[in-house]
Amino acid sequence: MRTGLTKQEKTTDIWFDEKDPLIHIRTHNTDLKKRLAAYVGQHPGECRQTDTDLETGCMEFEIAKGRFSFRLTAPYSEKRRKAASKAAKAHSNNLLRPIPKV
Repeated sequence: MRTGLTKQEKTTDIWFDEKDPLIHIRTHNTDLKKRLAAYVGQHPGECRQTDTDLETGCMEFEIAKGRFSFRLTAPYSEKRRKAASKAAKAHSNNLLRPIPKV
């Protein structure tokens, strides 16, 4: 969607406080919008869409605390990075092999 906004202007804001039982999310991120919209459809009691800005493509949601999480991941060690790279290369070689004709 063309909005006239720069990538820097397409933000995602997530805010909550200790008192309110809801997390408020305002985002331009297409993947997050799709995931939240799907969640609204599956669990309307836990999440709801509160606003849509058709000009900018921004959507706002409220979701119950405990239903939205952040995952922190430690950086890969050099050994783990090399092992993952090797495994990915081995797997991609299998994908590039021609399918035998029967």
